[in-house]
Amino acid sequence: MKLEFADLGVKELKNIARPIRAYAIVGASEGSSPVHQASTGEKPEPPHLSIVVLPFANLGGEPEQDYFVDGVTESLTTDLSRISGSLVIGRHTAFSYKGKAIDLKQIGRELNVRYVLEGSVQRSGNRMRVNTQLIDAEIGNHLWAERFDKPVADLFDMQDEIVARLARQLDAALITAEARRAERAPHPDSKDLFFQGMVWINKGRNPKDLVQAQTYFERALAIDPDNVDALAWNAFADTHLAVSGFAAHERAARFAAAEAAAAKALLLAPDHAGAHWVMGFVFGLTNRIERAIAECERALALDRNIAVAHAIIGLQKLHLDRAEETEAHVREALRLSPRDLSVFVWLAIAGYAKDYLGRYEEAVAWQRRSIEANGNYPTSHFHLAIALAHLGRLEEARAPARVGLALDPHFTIANYLLANRFSDSPAHLAWRERQADGLRKAGLPES
Repeated sequence: MKLEFADLGVKELKNIARPIRAYAIVGASEGSSPVHQASTGEKPEPPHLSIVVLPFANLGGEPEQDYFVDGVTESLTTDLSRISGSLVIGRHTAFSYKGKAIDLKQIGRELNVRYVLEGSVQRSGNRMRVNTQLIDAEIGNHLWAERFDKPVADLFDMQDEIVARLARQLDAALITAEARRAERAPHPDSKDLFFQGMVWINKGRNPKDLVQAQTYFERALAIDPDNVDALAWNAFADTHLAVSGFAAHERAARFAAAEAAAAKALLLAPDHAGAHWVMGFVFGLTNRIERAIAECERALALDRNIAVAHAIIGLQKLHLDRAEETEAHVREALRLSPRDLSVFVWLAIAGYAKDYLGRYEEAVAWQRRSIEANGNYPTSHFHLAIALAHLGRLEEARAPARVGLALDPHFTIANYLLANRFSDSPAHLAWRERQADGLRKAGLPES
């Protein structure tokens, strides 16, 4: 019998004074489904972000299509394992279920996982349809579903695109599911609190929500100071808050705190892709643009599915006076994760580039798309007001200016100029002055 071992994390066990790391033995007995045995002798609680990707079904039945179907399953297993803190059951164990009629709750019990992902692939003529669904293995409820319906071109290219999109969307779906579980936990642990903080991060990046997110991250870090995810996202929140119209001394303090937290995260986990792109975000907003791009490229080398890293690179190209390159990077982020919870920020970045280039009608279109995706991001409203003002549509510009001010009451033009000096190049400084002029015409307060 072939055995695989699943890391169950640190556990409190009876008759042992301090927590130890526990493992599960996952194997297959002859003629039966895999059987789960906990090395501790007791059935442990399924770990956070634990999932098995079951072999996708080949609905068409063509044997020559099996390699594509199995390839999607295997690649998705690999990509999901890159999610920080995830426990993904190995492909050999997962494939032992192939072609069997099975109860998903039973699989959850046998493998001691919280989630099961199943799917199917069907080819009809020159089109390929891929259906997937995420199931809560404890109660059998469907949590999330997605369908891809694409023309068949190069199967390997299509497989890569489908897997990349699924991995990104599943990352968000799993975090949402974990946050809901955490709300019901009588005694939340550090990871529970981290997931609850992510709910506030995903609301819209306005200062009130970011501060609320930080309360959870800080509680998580009080329990476990080495929670790398909480460190990275706390740094992300501080960086966003630093450019949200606060006074100069508070802005400097937030940037310093963000850099220290991201640096600690990378010291603890040098290959943590998320901490690398967050550090890139910090560098980019503190006028270290080349280092920002390098950090984001490092994140992508570790995890090709980090769409936000592409968007940040696009923003930094703008700060290097290469705004004509920004849209391509944003479109790559959108290709990888078209339903990402951060899409509204990426759309806004493309809008900034159009404003920089003086293409104000295009800037209006991008910012309207950003607001449609999430209306709680004040920066999109301010930049929409700027573009409309430059087009001479002053009455129309005042409406988004008022909405932005309601979302960010601390906003002033003086603070905006202070917080948004990312380069000392003449072209960049001239753009800042054009932005200030647009904000004034839209009726926003000077100081």
